[in-house]
Amino acid sequence: MNGPAPITRVRQVMKTEVDVVDGMLTVADALKQMKYPETRTLIVDKRDDDDEYGVVMFRDLARQVLGRDLSPDRVNIYEIMSKPVLAVDPDMDIRYCTRLFDRFGLSRAPVLENGRIVGLVSYTDIVLKGLLEVLE
Repeated sequence: MNGPAPITRVRQVMKTEVDVVDGMLTVADALKQMKYPETRTLIVDKRDDDDEYGVVMFRDLARQVLGRDLSPDRVNIYEIMSKPVLAVDPDMDIRYCTRLFDRFGLSRAPVLENGRIVGLVSYTDIVLKGLLEVLE
């Protein structure tokens, strides 16, 4: 009889390369600064230690800028961000992360450790790096 399946943690599947931007940037400037467009996400930095992180996903840009025919040069990131964000712990079991995503209608979330962004996790990461590797 086999023991329980090994736990795969968010830390093992998350992306550690994320774009953290200032909320005062215009959409155009934030996109120009992006180094990791494959995440399809911008994390909006805290203004100070008592602030919270925000998030802007590409779908937000499409809906709130392109869909409203607004100029990316005239819209600031803070105007379209979601804040505060629902974040996950890097040591969370990916099964619970998936349940959390389902419960709150998320497709990705920042990963916070000691109050700081350490990564970004998405359904894609969970399936490609978590589920597929277990099956191999």
